Amino acid sequence: MRIRPVATVVAGALMGLSALVLSPAAATAAPHRTAPVTVAHRGASSYAPENTLASIDEAARLGFEWVENDVQRTKDGELVILHDNSLARTTNVKKVFPDRSPWNVSDFTLKEIEKLDAGSWFGPKFEGERVPTLEDYMDEVEENDQSLLMELKSPELYPGIELQTLRELRRTGWLDRDHVRHRLIIQSFNADAIKTVHTLRPDIRTGFLGNPSLADLPKYAKYCDQINPVHTAVTPEYVAAVHGLRGPHRRALDLFTWTVDDAATAVKVAGLGVDGIITNKPDVVREAVEGPDHSD
Repeated sequence: MRIRPVATVVAGALMGLSALVLSPAAATAAPHRTAPVTVAHRGASSYAPENTLASIDEAARLGFEWVENDVQRTKDGELVILHDNSLARTTNVKKVFPDRSPWNVSDFTLKEIEKLDAGSWFGPKFEGERVPTLEDYMDEVEENDQSLLMELKSPELYPGIELQTLRELRRTGWLDRDHVRHRLIIQSFNADAIKTVHTLRPDIRTGFLGNPSLADLPKYAKYCDQINPVHTAVTPEYVAAVHGLRGPHRRALDLFTWTVDDAATAVKVAGLGVDGIITNKPDVVREAVEGPDHSD
């Protein structure tokens, strides 16, 4: 898909948005589910190269429904899945294009990126794994019957990526009622990007990556369904404050925390009442919070 200019964001999309509704008190927020959702960060990224099809396939093999990814844009306007702004860490771009430092995603065409090996850095058995396009990635998630926590990575570098991503999701069948209600969440560290997604498609669940102050949380609840802080910022008071707010869909906000890779921390944050745990080692987290006799 070629990028189309975002010349107009229809003001009318803002009409009819649900108003922010505060619960009686943060401290009386309703209890969360018995065990938090385990989200495979960049796929099962401790066991396969991150953000590749192999990684989400490994998550599926391990029995995990929810995976997380990162969306960026190439020089010629194609959407690809990669975490870093640079291709250097997770591909062989330095070898293939030695004179193109700092090897930013936005400086390479899709055709050039398709020449890169995105698996050998992780292990020889993954040699030849590629940087997936968003289209190929969504097809694989659908094939695996998985759900997606999608991150718009550094959207400030890619003007209009919010609308472009939504168009690609629509084209791949991911904006129908079932996917939007049950299988898709879009998150970002960039609050403006999340506001834009909410403006364009108020039905989609959204999350803000970070830990806003308690005083600022009501502002985020106007357009976010989740607040997703780093695990070191999670406290009982913070979880209660998040749960004590209702978001644009008139439901209590959720809190997904990251990145938790050990059993002790998983047990700790689960005990604090988080709704989701984002992890590179989903099997470790699942066993910690659900026990060895969990059902997939």
